[in-house]
Amino acid sequence: MITNKGFVTEPWAVREVDFDLELMGQTESIFALSNGHIGWRANLDEGEPHVIAGSYLNAVYEEIPLPYAETAYGYPEAGQSIVNVTNGKIIRLLVDDEPFDIRYGKLRLHERVLDLKAGVLRRTVEWESPTHRVIRVRSTRMVSLVHRALAAILYEVEPVDGGADFVLQSELVANEPVGETTNKDPRASVILDSPLASQFSNHHGTRAVLIHSTKKSGLTVATGMDHLFTAPSGSEVTSESGEDHARVTVTARLKRGQRLSMVKFVAYGWSSQRSAPALRSQIEGALTSALDHGWRGLASAQREYLAEFWARADVELKGDPEVQQAIRFALFHVLQAAARAEQRAIPAKGLTGPGYDGHTFWDTETFVLPVLTYTAPAAAADVLRWRYQILDMARKRARDLGLRGAAFPWRTIHGEECSGYWPASTAAFHINADIADGVLRYVTATHDLQFEQTVGVELLVETARLWISLGHYDRNAHFRIDGVTGPDEYSALADNNLYTNLMAQRNLRAAAEAVARHRSVAERLKVRAVEVKAWRKAADQMFIAYDPALEVHQQASGFTHHERWDFKHTKPDQYPLFLHFPYFDLYRKQVVKQADLVLAMHLRGDAFTDEEKARNFAYYEAITVRDSSLSSCTQSIIAAEVGHLQLAHDYLGEAALMDLSDLEHNVRDGVHMGSLAGAWLAVVHGLGAMRHHGDSLGFAPRLPPRIQHLTFRVTFLDRLLKVSVNRTRVTYTMARGKPLTFAHYGQELRLTAGRPVVRPVPKLKTSEEPEQPPGRAPARRGVEAPRLLRPQRAQHRVRR
Repeated sequence: MITNKGFVTEPWAVREVDFDLELMGQTESIFALSNGHIGWRANLDEGEPHVIAGSYLNAVYEEIPLPYAETAYGYPEAGQSIVNVTNGKIIRLLVDDEPFDIRYGKLRLHERVLDLKAGVLRRTVEWESPTHRVIRVRSTRMVSLVHRALAAILYEVEPVDGGADFVLQSELVANEPVGETTNKDPRASVILDSPLASQFSNHHGTRAVLIHSTKKSGLTVATGMDHLFTAPSGSEVTSESGEDHARVTVTARLKRGQRLSMVKFVAYGWSSQRSAPALRSQIEGALTSALDHGWRGLASAQREYLAEFWARADVELKGDPEVQQAIRFALFHVLQAAARAEQRAIPAKGLTGPGYDGHTFWDTETFVLPVLTYTAPAAAADVLRWRYQILDMARKRARDLGLRGAAFPWRTIHGEECSGYWPASTAAFHINADIADGVLRYVTATHDLQFEQTVGVELLVETARLWISLGHYDRNAHFRIDGVTGPDEYSALADNNLYTNLMAQRNLRAAAEAVARHRSVAERLKVRAVEVKAWRKAADQMFIAYDPALEVHQQASGFTHHERWDFKHTKPDQYPLFLHFPYFDLYRKQVVKQADLVLAMHLRGDAFTDEEKARNFAYYEAITVRDSSLSSCTQSIIAAEVGHLQLAHDYLGEAALMDLSDLEHNVRDGVHMGSLAGAWLAVVHGLGAMRHHGDSLGFAPRLPPRIQHLTFRVTFLDRLLKVSVNRTRVTYTMARGKPLTFAHYGQELRLTAGRPVVRPVPKLKTSEEPEQPPGRAPARRGVEAPRLLRPQRAQHRVRR
């Protein structure tokens, strides 16, 4: 029986020291490689066995039907699902005519290492075939962060116990069987059967190209491969191709001590408009460039790219090596999802798996974009440019709903709304304010005025217009936004969701200020003074739900008057609640799926006093069940702010280890991009207490008992700021850029390059830690960490 001992805890790598078939789906996601354009799941080089085969191109999708028991006006007409495109990873190996397959023979050694500095996945295998021939295989896989269209594999094989005949078959395979379809969760991915139609195939020498198109969405996908071989004399190379398959084969007789080496270059491209010949030329050009750079050139450029990234983004944390590893793993995956996305969306699973059908949600703007804004701002701008590109579709959606402005989709790939469950999708209008918040954060953190003028102002204006047409004034002259769904999906169709109202308030004010700065854009968009006045009035009169008897804010009007959920009689195996109870019951009870009002206190902390934050946090902790991976990071941030540092550390661990420890038992469908980004937020916004409201920047860092030292870096206004914290003091260093003024615990501080500033950490006033619902407290981060992270075997569930 092959056993998995877990991932070794080390600072700059994720290492699997053995192989377990039962954990294969999880590791396919964890070891996935991407650059934001190409995504390769970590399927074995030989292609089989696999749980979910996955090769993805960002925004390549197929249309799927959305069945309704009863249709109604305004329902989305069609869905969209990510396509498993042509697989270029496959390298089959035969040893004396025996196929290399880990399910047969004896696996003497199997190790895989995701190198976070080199940006590659390394695999080392020693295998004894059923005929007792022993071989060693080494492969190194890369999806280039520098060259958008390229991926590559260095594959080496050698005999260990004597000579043998070897056959390497490097393949392109389209319409391959994807894998398991046993997940019953209604939000799991749709399995598409043979979604690609052949348009062209060709081979010549060591090169082959396949071109396909999707059958309904009409997208053309081109994939090509080329090779460099190092082999003993007498080796032979042949090639062939067909509609859905291309193969380059090398045969060699190896003696003991000899090695057969192959570098496989794979290029991808797609378009909704360009012709097949044009795409073929693009692919051929990319492959020629790859041959010119060679493996060493691509690998060197990859390492240099990552060295620059880590220099401006690394987080150093002493005292919890598991979380240290997990934070870097998280940052690496966030970078992979965005680096070369280039005005495409960032899906909730990145390009690591088919979960949520490859859809993008509000997670991107609320969790991922803050990380990118302060570590890779150009990537953040590109995501917002994608929102700008789909603005006309959002305008059309608003018109279909009888509204003005734009109504951005809850979940989408191409730009149209793809969710058929409207209480959790159409009614979640907060996505508009989340996008506006991303615009405002990026512009104030970069002063990119050209972006603001060409993209930002129009996004702010059209989202602001929606709020005016959606809301109304009550008898007390308060501006209300009724019948909406906030971040908490257990409380749908509520009046005056506090998160939505506060974020809309910021949206309205930001739009008014933006058109004042850019009058020519305002004229083009036909913004009149009366409209701006209406935005400001609505913002000033925004309804804020508050319960004076309890002295807490209400998640929505009347929320604190609802019956509390019966946590006492809810069994541990009945979580997540939405799989065991009707939404009707969830909607009318005080139970919170994920941080909602607490998220408002993070993003709109300027709207609450310190006392209000403490009372609100304690109240909502007792009813928040975290049936979503998007919750723990936010709870960590506010726990730190209100002084519960151990709890903040506990939630940080949960967010950071969400995938490495498979805490939600569904990483097989792809990593949780929101939670990965949230781990960085929990460190920098939580323990580092970084706050950025408008043009102001401030820090109030403090460490929990087990963490002795923390250093993080942020880019702000083209400066690179380094913050180092220990128990008693904070050291601020300007690593790059002009002088900067910001706040330390509310006191103004001016920092210049070459002159670090040290400030004390004030003593903390402790208070009683709030309780969570029975059985829903996060795992306590103890004094000693176990040596290995252990992925868990459990039933598969799809949650965000």
